[in-house]
Amino acid sequence: MLIDDIMMDVIATKKKDPAAHSTLEVLLLYQGVHALIAHRFAHWFYEHKMYFTARLISQVSRFFTQIEIHPGAKLGHGIVIDHGAGVVIGETAEVGDNCLIYQGVTLGGIGTQKGKRHPTLGNNVTVGAGAKILGSFEVGDNCTIAANAVLLKPLQNDVTAAGIPARPIRIAGERVEKKPHAYSADLGKLQDKIYVLECRIKTLESTLKSVPELHDTGEKKNDCIESGKN
Repeated sequence: MLIDDIMMDVIATKKKDPAAHSTLEVLLLYQGVHALIAHRFAHWFYEHKMYFTARLISQVSRFFTQIEIHPGAKLGHGIVIDHGAGVVIGETAEVGDNCLIYQGVTLGGIGTQKGKRHPTLGNNVTVGAGAKILGSFEVGDNCTIAANAVLLKPLQNDVTAAGIPARPIRIAGERVEKKPHAYSADLGKLQDKIYVLECRIKTLESTLKSVPELHDTGEKKNDCIESGKN
């Protein structure tokens, strides 16, 4: 069973990495594959409650590969960790089949509570370099998390998410139109009202200037003021 899982990881890596030249090269020289191999052994010990041995294996693997996978994490088949440096996968994280994870990715938890606290990735999920998926929620099948995104909420199937915090930008290949922020909408309405008021004021000023009686009244008023001074 372990051998089958390892070979599926190796084959998946060779298939998805255009720089790979042979299966032997991937097996012997790819640190992402080495981290997955070590994890599969560590997870076996973890499942059999030999926690110290499991943790020892994971720590040794972390030292050599710069990839930290907690032995309690559940990983599917055909996973690829490309480049890999800085990847962190927490204890209760779950990763589905045929997922692609790039360097600097964190599948982390929020808070210090016990129990499920890390994300669950579906099948065929791609997580870009530097992305952070934080919290206990599910990411659906065939999703893509853009590089450096920070995902804090669940995603349905076939969604591409980007940004901080991450939001869906494509669903099933169709672009999602960004909704204007409520404050932006209110500001736009306020600007429209100000423009209307300015137009009315200008119209009123033009009307007042065109009425001769108002000019005569103003001149007579000035004459009265000057007479009073004399």
